[in-house]
Amino acid sequence: MRLFDTELKELRDGIMAMAGVAEEMIDLTIQALTEPSPAKAEQVNQLDRRMDEWELKLDQQCIDLLALHSPAASDLRRIASSLKIIPELERIGDHCCNIARRVSLVHPPILAGNDLEQLGTETRNMVRRAVDAFVSSDAALAQAVILSDDSVDALYGKIYRDLLRIMLADPLCIERASHLILVIKNWERIADEATNIAEEVLFILDGRNAKHPYLRGNSVE
Repeated sequence: MRLFDTELKELRDGIMAMAGVAEEMIDLTIQALTEPSPAKAEQVNQLDRRMDEWELKLDQQCIDLLALHSPAASDLRRIASSLKIIPELERIGDHCCNIARRVSLVHPPILAGNDLEQLGTETRNMVRRAVDAFVSSDAALAQAVILSDDSVDALYGKIYRDLLRIMLADPLCIERASHLILVIKNWERIADEATNIAEEVLFILDGRNAKHPYLRGNSVE
């Protein structure tokens, strides 16, 4: 195997490892919110350091690959997209920390049903499938992840409206509801990060930019 291929595989393995930490943070965040568990919330915060370390390490690997090997075609697209996927994963960690910091502020629960847990679960599934699409080079799965974002957005909107109604009905719930709005906004942002990763997978596979489809056919002068 050529040195370049070996280093490209090391980059891919590193991204998979970083994604594994991101998924662990998401699982712990869901558990910390549901139980509730300040100890698991603290674990989330501690894992964020590993995400930051991975980001710096993988960024440097990408730069070295570009500088030393002058890659072309699909190899160039994979490295360029990796430079975008790595910060998406790092931001997922940041959003988990934002949620974890509010675990003690959103209890006892004021939302009926399990919508909040479902939002976390659907978001986690999007991240997992986006990573799977990257690992297995699966364009169909990447496209499915992008379509899933509408479902998360709809659930986010429903919970947001429920929280507004709760605040109007009971001013004593305003503080908890305000923290919950920030919680669901962070889940929604994680779903957006998963969508962005899926879009990069499509770019790696066929060179097609999947971002901003409404601009397709228009060009900037």
